[in-house]
Amino acid sequence: MNLSRFITVALFLIGFGFANSSVADSDIVEGKDYTRLVSPQPTQSGDKIEVLEFFWYGCPHCNALHPYIKTWLESMPEDVDFNYVPAILRANWVAGAKIFYTLEVINATEELHDKVYAALHNEKVNLNKESILFDWVEKQGVEREVFVDAYESFAIQNKVSRSTQMSRQYKLSGTPALVVDGKYLTSGSMGGTAKDTIRILNKLIEKARQDRVAG
Repeated sequence: MNLSRFITVALFLIGFGFANSSVADSDIVEGKDYTRLVSPQPTQSGDKIEVLEFFWYGCPHCNALHPYIKTWLESMPEDVDFNYVPAILRANWVAGAKIFYTLEVINATEELHDKVYAALHNEKVNLNKESILFDWVEKQGVEREVFVDAYESFAIQNKVSRSTQMSRQYKLSGTPALVVDGKYLTSGSMGGTAKDTIRILNKLIEKARQDRVAG
C-alpha cells in the first residue's frame, strides 16, 4: 500500500471511529428514547434519585433485561435508590405481583427473584397455578406454610392493589418500564436492546440529577 492510500484509509478509520463514538454517546431524544410523564408522581427516595423498574415475571423482555439490571445495580450511583415494582396491566399479572411481594415479606427476594424468572422462562413451570407454585417454593427450601400464609394475607392484597394503582398512575402500556425520579419513563420497546435501555437509564439519571441541582 502506498503512503497516500495508507493515509486515506487511516483517516477514514479515524473518522468512522469518531462517528461511532458520537452515536454511542449521543444525547437521548424525548419521544424516541423516553417520555416525560404528563403527571409527575411523588417519589419515596428522599434526597436520592428514584428509579423504579415496573416488570412482570411472565414478560420475556423483562427476563432479557433482568441480567443487565443486576449488573447495573452492582455499580449503581450512590445518589440513586432503585426498587422493583410488579406491574399489573391484566388480571393474569396479579399472580406474579403476589409472588414478588410474598418473597419480599418473607425476606426471600434475593434468593428466589432470579429463580422465578428461570422457572417461568427456562424450565416452563406454571407458577400462576397456586398448587404448582406452592410445591415449587417448597422445593426451593422455603417453608410452605410460611409462604402460603403470606401469599394469602391481607397485607399482600394491599400491596397488589397499590401496584394496580401505580400501573395506572404511571400510565404504563407494557413492561419493562423504567421510571426515573417520578417524571421520566423509558421502556424496552423504546430502548431497543437491553444494553440501549441501560444507556438511556443512565442518561435519564444524569438528567434528573441536573434537574435537582437547577431546583
